[in-house]
Amino acid sequence: MTAGQNRIPVNLDYAASTPMRAEARLAQREYDDSELAGVNPNSLHSLGRKAAARLEVARREIARSFGARVRPSEIVLTNGGTEANQLALLGLAEGARQRDRKRNRVIVSAIEHDSILDNLPLLRAAGFTVDLVQPCRAGYIEPHALNDLLGDDVALVSIMVANNETGVVQPIRELTAAAHAAGALFHTDAIQGYLHIPLDATELGVDAMTVAAHKIGGPVASGALYLKNRTPLRPRIFGGGQEAGRRAGTQDLRTQLAFAAAASALLPNVAQERTTLQALSDKLYATLTAHPRIHATMGDYAQADRLPGMVSIYVDGMDSEELIVKLDAAGFEVSAGSACSSGSMDPSHVLSAIGIGREQALGALRISFDDRVNPGDLDEFAQTLLSIVGAA
Repeated sequence: MTAGQNRIPVNLDYAASTPMRAEARLAQREYDDSELAGVNPNSLHSLGRKAAARLEVARREIARSFGARVRPSEIVLTNGGTEANQLALLGLAEGARQRDRKRNRVIVSAIEHDSILDNLPLLRAAGFTVDLVQPCRAGYIEPHALNDLLGDDVALVSIMVANNETGVVQPIRELTAAAHAAGALFHTDAIQGYLHIPLDATELGVDAMTVAAHKIGGPVASGALYLKNRTPLRPRIFGGGQEAGRRAGTQDLRTQLAFAAAASALLPNVAQERTTLQALSDKLYATLTAHPRIHATMGDYAQADRLPGMVSIYVDGMDSEELIVKLDAAGFEVSAGSACSSGSMDPSHVLSAIGIGREQALGALRISFDDRVNPGDLDEFAQTLLSIVGAA
């Protein structure tokens, strides 16, 4: 009998998507059994008004998860993080240019998720110039690097809260201040960091922040954009007045109720869980990088500001596909990096940007988990991977 037979696979790919939390599943079941199931919250009849009231309760709970001073009116509900990112990137850039015609340049980091980078051709087609700000070897954008690119022609800067492959947290407060000093708007993709580290949109000073429910144990196809009051935005979807005219389309009350339930369950424990998960990831890093062929992607992991529950490594002389297949056979599910880029034979654009060579980047693994992880599974995973890598 092989090691992976007759055992439930251990999911260590939570950064791709997390299993739904009990609170979110319960919210969906209660909706399905209620008189509001399938009711349009924009209808004027009594059931429509009831659905609208429930939607606003969910919106208030989601707003609270962005920060204590965030208003429900500053939350735009979307069909997921990808849509929210496109709305923020293209909508804010065009909104800023409409307000000041000379602002026709956008700056994004070279380590953004594809839901940002794949929209850059649309920005260029709309007449914007796009500049990429490069990270340092430790995996984050240094404020001076952003300052070197800023000018009075910049409409928008978009830099993520935490990288979805390395887990490195970016200095968003300092980057936002630099952008604002140049008169530019600032958007941050917080999808990977949301409710895994303490985040407050108001304290960070950002103009816009995007999140997705399925990264916190909520449903897929559910997301939100925080849009600071009076921030200019040109909508991307037209055809109705929903979301105060910022995003047309009937809202999915079922998924937003589940999203709100997951966010409300996590919010009180973010700081405590960060401490717990950081200790588990530190231990896993220490165990794995003791092997001379296994390296943390950001270099000195102990000094890095990074997401708890994410371990990013590469293995010298081995291919990530081979490692993933062998780990899967042993009962452990991990990824090479972003799930949205799986299947590509090219090295990760993130690892390339931070200076990791092609051969090393092709041996990358991302191990990710949340508060529901069994620490014993992490120990067993580490020993399994070390056995696969073999003696030095």
